[in-house]
Amino acid sequence: MLRHVLHFAQSYGLIPATILVAAIIYWLFGLLGRRKERKAVATLADMAALGEVVPDTLHPKIDPNRCIGSGACVAACPEKDVIAVVGGVAVLVNPLACVGHSACVDACPVAAVSVVFGTAKRGVELPKIDRNFETTRPGVYIIGELGGMGLIRNAVAQGRQAAEHILTTPRRGVGDAFDALIVGAGPAGISATLRLMEAGLRVLLVEREAFGGTIMHYPRAKVVMTGTLDFPLVGRIKRKKMSKEDLVELWQRILSETRLPVQVGTLVEGVAGDSDGMWRLTTSTGPLRAANVLLGLGRRGSPRKLEVEGEEQAKVHYRLLEPGEFRGKHVLVVGGGNSAVESALSLMDAGGCASVTISYRRAAFARCRADNRRRIDEAIASGRVRALMPSTVTSVGKADVLLGVEGKAGVTIPNDAVIVQVGGTTPAELLGKFGIEVTTKYGEM
Repeated sequence: MLRHVLHFAQSYGLIPATILVAAIIYWLFGLLGRRKERKAVATLADMAALGEVVPDTLHPKIDPNRCIGSGACVAACPEKDVIAVVGGVAVLVNPLACVGHSACVDACPVAAVSVVFGTAKRGVELPKIDRNFETTRPGVYIIGELGGMGLIRNAVAQGRQAAEHILTTPRRGVGDAFDALIVGAGPAGISATLRLMEAGLRVLLVEREAFGGTIMHYPRAKVVMTGTLDFPLVGRIKRKKMSKEDLVELWQRILSETRLPVQVGTLVEGVAGDSDGMWRLTTSTGPLRAANVLLGLGRRGSPRKLEVEGEEQAKVHYRLLEPGEFRGKHVLVVGGGNSAVESALSLMDAGGCASVTISYRRAAFARCRADNRRRIDEAIASGRVRALMPSTVTSVGKADVLLGVEGKAGVTIPNDAVIVQVGGTTPAELLGKFGIEVTTKYGEM
């Protein structure tokens, strides 16, 4: 069609072909841009309905006075729908979908993008740490997600850097005390332990659940961004993305190759300072002493509950590990973030469930990454996942669940299992026991 139009235009001398081609291309790009802008405006409206949204981790902040609307930040973002160009200026569309990659900062040609914690009006509470990740308590460090930094590669780098700082200090174990005790066997804790082992220090890594940390609770086949991971004693692993299974295989390889001193099933319950300057930790498996303590915990802490009648039943779960366990069952997933959506999709992909339903208190999945939103929207449209939105769980029965649905008196659905993924509480209690100061960030680093 385009070829015939060009031939006609040239034949009658209406317009040179090159100019016409350029005009058509310009028009097509403009059309695409307008479609993207309309989508961005719709997402902004959804986010506005949530009130002021404040992510727990780093997210972009855009200076509209410096921005030239190049779109470089949009193209660089691995999640795509976090930033959009609206009215010729880049705007933050969905901060909750940001993974803290910071690629937008590097891509901006006029330095109009920075990454911050919190907003000018609503702050985010974070433990106070210095550039070496040491807290206000000597010898106590916070690394990884608990410090507000997302991404596995950031956690690995922080663990290594904190360990490097310990090597420059004189704090070492006295008597039965370890030189360092690392709490949390996730990427940050594993990295720190390896570096301290490499330097010959006496260390112990403790984990309350499974070796690998939060990643072990991801749904099967979940893909996460990794980038280049530099592990002491192991070497460089260069993969832009890895599935949960890839990461589990990596953790097991590290465990077998390095003989990492790890103690799983140990929950840190309390802490006190001894007269010899050591830290004494009360744990579920007995007391432990160390000169240095590195907290490589996630921010989730204890899962948040619905606080409704019937939630104490065994059929109510707070994470999804193996979708196959729910074969033949009517399953309700509660929540609208990435974890909830990925759980619903995993159940759908595994097949065999009698039904998969997702309940969310909002009308749209604004708290999800772009790919998750696309997949769940497709699943709902095809009928493979039923969505009750906006809705809230009122009570959990033995064979059903009662939900309050907007515009209806109440909806009862058959149910054999409920998976609640509505976030969690931070390990604030443990930080308080250490006496670690907390600072509030208002739109700043």
